[in-house]
Amino acid sequence: MKGCTIKGLCGLVRMSRQAYYKQERVRECRQLDEEKILELVRGIRALHPRIGGLKLLEKLRPALLDAGIGLGRDRLFDLLRSRQMLVAPKKKSVRTTYYDSALPVFRNQLYELAPSGVHQAWVADITYIDTDQGPLYLTLLTDLYSRMIVGFNCAETLVAAESIEALMMAIDQLPPGFYPTHHSDRGCQFCSHEYVGTAQAAGLSISMTEQNHCYENCYAERVNGILKGEYNLDLRFRSKAQARRAVAQAIELYNHDRPHLSLQMHTPAQIHQAAA
Repeated sequence: MKGCTIKGLCGLVRMSRQAYYKQERVRECRQLDEEKILELVRGIRALHPRIGGLKLLEKLRPALLDAGIGLGRDRLFDLLRSRQMLVAPKKKSVRTTYYDSALPVFRNQLYELAPSGVHQAWVADITYIDTDQGPLYLTLLTDLYSRMIVGFNCAETLVAAESIEALMMAIDQLPPGFYPTHHSDRGCQFCSHEYVGTAQAAGLSISMTEQNHCYENCYAERVNGILKGEYNLDLRFRSKAQARRAVAQAIELYNHDRPHLSLQMHTPAQIHQAAA
């Protein structure tokens, strides 16, 4: 409608000029708010590249409160969707668990164990990291109560000695008088006489999956999935040194900066330290 004035347009839709200008100010403020929200999202995703929507909202809240911006879950998801910034699911990872029927196995104690605090139960698993210089294998031990990774080792082979390095890291952070239950799948590393002997010498009791089923070690599998899915450890790295740096950074962020739904949006380190 070339040449039509604001007054004329307002008359066509039966709106006062004051209402029109008020609506324009609201729209402009909303656009500014959305740009600020997207700026904050990009900052968070620089460290947490694939963090989920609810955790992202939790991390946004302090800055939004300071800026006087109200934001709910639906508006955040709609905004991210409109900018093609929603996180898409990723493919499954490479198998790293191999069984040896000649090695000892133990019953699953997690069926009757519900930890009420930290240092009571650990879950262990191994995941694969791909690089141009060959694969790395990441052993992780996670406290079942706090979800904090208490031991890890990134190695070039799957020999038991490398997983024992992660176990020793976890043992070294234990306060005196605590003897967690160590739960894992029946992978040959965790069933090996060397690994089991090291754990038992530290006073740990041994628990293992009984049906070779991922659901019996779901908490460990979940941690693997977070590190790979949210921190891009499933990408192919140029070198093993680069991969090791990425692993260390991902674990630091996971432990100390990533809120967990199961922990009422606290970080694993917060729960671990508060409950110790």
